[in-house]
Amino acid sequence: MTFSNKWVAFGLGVAAGVAAVSLVKNPAFKKACATLVGKGLQLKDDACAFAESVKEDAQDILAEAKYNNSKKAEEAKA
Repeated sequence: MTFSNKWVAFGLGVAAGVAAVSLVKNPAFKKACATLVGKGLQLKDDACAFAESVKEDAQDILAEAKYNNSKKAEEAKA
């Protein structure tokens, strides 16, 4: 990269930084970001609840299978 290209890159970086700061200070952008983060948190909570439900169902199936196996073992002894 030549000397002038470095200054162009620096100038573009400064311009991007100024644009980002002005965007972040925009109330509509802040509101949109807050809404987006809120929906993301709700999605995370829904996913955790679904995973917990699946885990409980799997534990119920496992407990029933263990009970059935122990019942069969007792019948075989008798």
